[in-house]
Amino acid sequence: MPVRPIVVYDDPLLRKKSRQVRHVNPAIRSLVDDMVETMHAANGIGLAAIQIGVPESVIVVQLPEDEDDPNGGRLYVVVNPQLARRSREMEAGTEGCLSIPGLAGEVLRHRAVTVKGLDAHGKPVRIKAEGLLARVFQHEIDHCNGLLFIDHITDPEKLWAVKEGEEEAAEASQQSRAAGPIV
Repeated sequence: MPVRPIVVYDDPLLRKKSRQVRHVNPAIRSLVDDMVETMHAANGIGLAAIQIGVPESVIVVQLPEDEDDPNGGRLYVVVNPQLARRSREMEAGTEGCLSIPGLAGEVLRHRAVTVKGLDAHGKPVRIKAEGLLARVFQHEIDHCNGLLFIDHITDPEKLWAVKEGEEEAAEASQQSRAAGPIV
């Protein structure tokens, strides 16, 4: 399970749509293991396969441990992820990205989503997510579609520099302060 290099914003690969996975096999499970190791090594809370140079539609998401959040610390693996449902309610929140070092910004996203796809064993999954978890799923699914969080920012005032390596930490800390309790 090696830590792989993360592809950064100037690589055209990040703008390509990822291929659908036909079969969840040992190679895909090995890819998932590498993605999780890479995400942890980079202190990330989400990663798409395209971000380590593999144009397969696979994402991993793991929010920080939090005794007040039942999703805190839980690892989600979704192969061929799709947004099956989106709430009408939108909310602005801070986002950062391992592929865009040194920047964070305010992005408007759906407050709640239902994600569908396959788990690491090829079994169908549906995940209902709200708040930060919903935001991270939307962010990672965007990667599978060749989109970056900066594509959602229309006002340059809503994009700012952060210390490199703290992009996603800014997202997690800002979101937990701004969101309050999830109802």
